[in-house]
Amino acid sequence: MNLKQRAGKRSPQFFRKLQRIAIACTAISAAILTAPVSLPAALVTASGYLATAGAVAVALSKLTVEGE
Repeated sequence: MNLKQRAGKRSPQFFRKLQRIAIACTAISAAILTAPVSLPAALVTASGYLATAGAVAVALSKLTVEGE
């Protein structure tokens, strides 16, 4: 099964929840990274890592399919 077919199939319930949480984390980190005010460097660095982890979690949970 190729990636296009996997992306079109239904994901298990756990991974759908994980996908929603990861999307929310990525959105929060994007808001922090694009904030028009000066933020501490540690917060900006942590939000960059959170954005990366969220993007990876979304991709993995999208490509996990039921029954395979």
